[in-house]
Amino acid sequence: MKVHSTKAMAARAVDLCVVLLHGDPPGGPSAEAVAEVLRAHGETVVPISAAGPRGETVVPVSAAGLGGGGAPPAPVPGGPAAPEADGGPASPEAGGGGTAMSPYLGEDDVAAMREAAARLVEVLAAPGPDEAARLLNQVLDDTARAPRLTRHGGTSPWHLHVDSRDDAPWAEWFLSSSALALAVLLADHQRVPGGLCASPGCRRPYLDLGGGSPRRFCSARCATRERVAAHRSRA
Repeated sequence: MKVHSTKAMAARAVDLCVVLLHGDPPGGPSAEAVAEVLRAHGETVVPISAAGPRGETVVPVSAAGLGGGGAPPAPVPGGPAAPEADGGPASPEAGGGGTAMSPYLGEDDVAAMREAAARLVEVLAAPGPDEAARLLNQVLDDTARAPRLTRHGGTSPWHLHVDSRDDAPWAEWFLSSSALALAVLLADHQRVPGGLCASPGCRRPYLDLGGGSPRRFCSARCATRERVAAHRSRA
């Protein structure tokens, strides 16, 4: 079952920032690479190929099998039409607790998510909680709506959303939910809930919720590399 805790949402935000801003190729990751991270955090997502051999948008055949054999989900606003089931419309019924999220993720979604990730990384790079809070307030003012509880038509446990609607575009959902999680963590710990790796060749974002001294590196590998480099420079 997907976890909707504040920490889990913040960890998802950081993992998405890494793949969106530090993955391959340098111009931005593929929809499939972003989808892999979303799936690792329990999201249902179908990456869309940019174009087929005749320039048409391509939706993988597996999209029709989502939802345990039921009707395929509705498309992302502005995206391709979902395949139909038994000749009927592809949109699901709106069950109790909102509607099911659309799974389709295209290149335009990835580009918009990269812009959202840049704003979140700016928060994590803030020199202290005051500046981080200012940036988060700005993001929340730009993107967040009145909080509401949803279970996406019965497909998930009840959890909190602050985007405009259950089938909001991926970038809106990513930015608003991530900002909410980081804001709650900042308020709980009274510190920036993460940072950027101190290794000059890395600078990847990381989540930092531990006590004691703040982290400086995103991983043990980066910390070891910098310690070795510092030792060699003194030798």
